[in-house]
Amino acid sequence: MSTSHLLPAAPSDPTARSEGRLVAILIAPSASAAMTAVDVVGAVAGVGLVGDRYSSGAGTFSPSPQRPDFEVTLVEQENLDHHTRESGTEFNASMARRNLVTQGIDLNALVGREFQVGAVRLRGIRLCEPCNHLAKATHAGILRGLLHRGGLRAAIVEGGTLRVGDIIRPIPQPNPIAV
Repeated sequence: MSTSHLLPAAPSDPTARSEGRLVAILIAPSASAAMTAVDVVGAVAGVGLVGDRYSSGAGTFSPSPQRPDFEVTLVEQENLDHHTRESGTEFNASMARRNLVTQGIDLNALVGREFQVGAVRLRGIRLCEPCNHLAKATHAGILRGLLHRGGLRAAIVEGGTLRVGDIIRPIPQPNPIAV
């Protein structure tokens, strides 16, 4: 029985993949424009990434008014590589149409948590699952291949400048007070 559709097992060490690095930044000025890799980009709280389609309301799914889960998207390079290996079909960061490509951190673990990317503070809102629009633009296998691996939608809590190479780490949460 093939297990390629299953998610990788959770790491036995709870601190594994709890820190990573920003390996690529991608933006597009409009819904139909190609993603462009940049080394540095401004992140504006409540808006998005400077020059990206969702910060200007020009994305395919841009809500009006703007919503926090449309400010920035992240995806793990490891998941893109895994899909390419398993499907035999090339699938890269530009094709995924996510803004920030990470390496070494478990993005799914950041849903509902605040985290730092360099000096910028983000809050994970929800998973960024593959959709029919992405499948039509790439291939149908992406719907199953990136299920629960398609990335993270995040809000920009404190803006600043993002740079390729920035360290990504969760912000420690206070311990609950015992009553």
